[in-house]
Amino acid sequence: MIEAAEAHVFTRVRHRLVPRQLQVKRVVDLTPKMRRVTLSGADLQGFSSPSPDDHVKLFFPLPGEQRPRMPTFSGEPMSLPEGTIFSPARDYTPRRFDADAGELDIDFVLHGEGPAATWAAQARIGQWIGVGGPRGSSIPPNDFDSYLLAGDETALPSIARRIEELPAGSNIVVVGEVASADEQQALPLNTHVYWLHRNGADAGVLLQRKLATIELPQGDCYIWIATESQRAMAIRDHLVEQRGHDPDWIKAAGYWKK
Repeated sequence: MIEAAEAHVFTRVRHRLVPRQLQVKRVVDLTPKMRRVTLSGADLQGFSSPSPDDHVKLFFPLPGEQRPRMPTFSGEPMSLPEGTIFSPARDYTPRRFDADAGELDIDFVLHGEGPAATWAAQARIGQWIGVGGPRGSSIPPNDFDSYLLAGDETALPSIARRIEELPAGSNIVVVGEVASADEQQALPLNTHVYWLHRNGADAGVLLQRKLATIELPQGDCYIWIATESQRAMAIRDHLVEQRGHDPDWIKAAGYWKK
């Protein structure tokens, strides 16, 4: 085990905000309700996403328009000229960025509601979308003894990316809650995965129940959770207050609100 003074240092990085207009290069369905959209374009020059749970803000064209109305990032908060209507925007995880290929992958849950899912359901090669961010990154260290990564469908892009970026042989446990067995995704073979199938139950219920009883991996364990906002906080509170997990070694993120 690493000495406490040297262990588990998170690195925080601020990025220069740049408005980017990109085009759809490829569309692939990973599962019946998870679609990967690959974006490309000259505006990707200089893009950086060093943390597996980074967020970019996606801007979707207004009805009848081909390109999104992008804000300026010169000040805080983001702004458009007075009287201008923003394009609708949502936060998403960069699933993969390949600077050499000039490609950025974003995975969308096709849940049938909201501007992001609606846009992704009809995404076609050549369509435009706006990207801003990430604003900053908190880069987790790779020196924990074990990792517990948990969440619903919205968390799977971050979870899969984190697994891929950890050193080979890392001790990783994943708890993934999905709508049904059809929504399971292939993860690296060295990962121990618990798949929970809702089959009509409310999102997050099975995840919360499993994390209340799961045997935590041995040694210093970093826990990362993402699901509905209130449920994510309740899971974190239980693990810290009832099970005594170090609060500095757990991150719970609300990826959506009920």
